[in-house]
Amino acid sequence: MTGAGAVHQEFEALLREHAGLLSRIAASYEADPALRDDLLQDMAFALWRALPTWRGEAPLRAFIARVAHNRGATHVIGEVRRPPGESLSGDWMASCAGPEGHAEQEQRRVRLQDAVRRLPVSLRQAVTLALEGFSHAEIAETLGISANSVGVRLHRAKAALHTVLGEGA
Repeated sequence: MTGAGAVHQEFEALLREHAGLLSRIAASYEADPALRDDLLQDMAFALWRALPTWRGEAPLRAFIARVAHNRGATHVIGEVRRPPGESLSGDWMASCAGPEGHAEQEQRRVRLQDAVRRLPVSLRQAVTLALEGFSHAEIAETLGISANSVGVRLHRAKAALHTVLGEGA
């Protein structure tokens, strides 16, 4: 296999490994499934172009998230219309027993994703990364802000989400 073919296969493996992360980040920026697919393609292209600049100073997962969030923010700025909410990919939450539990869980997931989409981009980025299990330090590194700023953004986002979801702060 040629060098270019091996690089292509490695990149495809990287995309498969981080598909859930990229999909959830894209879903936090775009509700329309077709536009979300376009955004995922844009994220993959941006990642392809950015990977040679990764120097290993931060974890690869954080680098990928940063590239995806930057592309998502650019997408939001460029989009004039924002369609009503769509659901996240099926792996967003663990499955639950029974059809009633699954339906209830799906409704909560859709409501949460819609609420996250309504947040300002700076809060949305922090929340999406926190939901992915990033630590405050990793979020700070990924977004290029201080850990204290991450705490403030998450606190504000949590309050806004409670208000939007009707749960009180």
